[in-house]
Amino acid sequence: MNINLFDFYLPEELIAQKPSDKRDHSRLLAINYGNKTFEDKHFYDIIDYLKPGDVLVRNNTKVIPARLLGVKEKTGAHCELLLLRQLEGDTWECLTRPAKSLKVGARVDFGDGKLIAEVLEEKDEGIRIVKMYYEGIFLEVLDQLGKMPLPPYIAKQLCSNDRYQTVYAKYEGSAAAPTAGFHFTPELFEKIKEKGIEVIDITLHIGLGTFRPVKVEDTKDHVMHSEMYEISEEAANKLNEAKKNHRRIIAIGTTSVRTLEANYTKYGCFQPTKEFTNIFIEPGYQFKVVEALITNFHLPKSTLIMLVSAFMDREFTLEVYKHAVEEKYRFFSFGDSMFIYGK
Repeated sequence: MNINLFDFYLPEELIAQKPSDKRDHSRLLAINYGNKTFEDKHFYDIIDYLKPGDVLVRNNTKVIPARLLGVKEKTGAHCELLLLRQLEGDTWECLTRPAKSLKVGARVDFGDGKLIAEVLEEKDEGIRIVKMYYEGIFLEVLDQLGKMPLPPYIAKQLCSNDRYQTVYAKYEGSAAAPTAGFHFTPELFEKIKEKGIEVIDITLHIGLGTFRPVKVEDTKDHVMHSEMYEISEEAANKLNEAKKNHRRIIAIGTTSVRTLEANYTKYGCFQPTKEFTNIFIEPGYQFKVVEALITNFHLPKSTLIMLVSAFMDREFTLEVYKHAVEEKYRFFSFGDSMFIYGK
């Protein structure tokens, strides 16, 4: 499909620059894609749309301070690395800037010798494979020297890094947050569980596959970057049981959708595994598992709005987004939320 089919007008002032004061006080657009209606609510109203027996699936990945600012050892030139994923041991795949100056053998110092990256391999689009040299525990060094990898449209760093994490973040490894989960609080989860709704954790470490811009005119030419996901044996068993009993499976965020759909499509059931996926969901995709979706408002022409368009129809998606703009909903990572359901 032509990428321009997923474009829409978005005033810059609607791009949220900071999170809401209270997580569950952000706005919620509740969308019934079955009868093409929607209602303006607040996120704490989500409890009214959930039913006993529902299954909520959330991505418990944790963002690491993956943005590193340093200088080349020989020239003193400033460089930036964004850690995308750990490959093996101290070898990482990174997005670099300026990439043209980071050739094989180049070394970048991020803090008076406390952390040094050496380029081992050059890949396309600014991606490099590097080896990290440091003393001590890598994540502790990263906590000292790295910055939270906020999206480029966020102008200022946060006062507290916790607001760029979900309250259920557990396993470190993401270069971006699963932002649909920002709206949940521990208290809200208690109410959800008291209503008879099961909450299941899976993990997808977010990298370039989720936030990489689409640079081709035809979506069939877009290649998704692989991301690591994990489904435990306990989670797989619970999901298979829910599927067998026709319980509604609701994904918190597009990364949860992609994990569930990738796993079920590959194995024909939910299979415990730790592996990579590069699943790309666009209109025409037939959903096998997810029946409802909680998500934020996404970038024009992004793979995320394509996924939402596959879920509830492209033309209706653009109608929903037009309403959100007119009603001044807040967009993107720190913005407001949608609950998309059909029954």
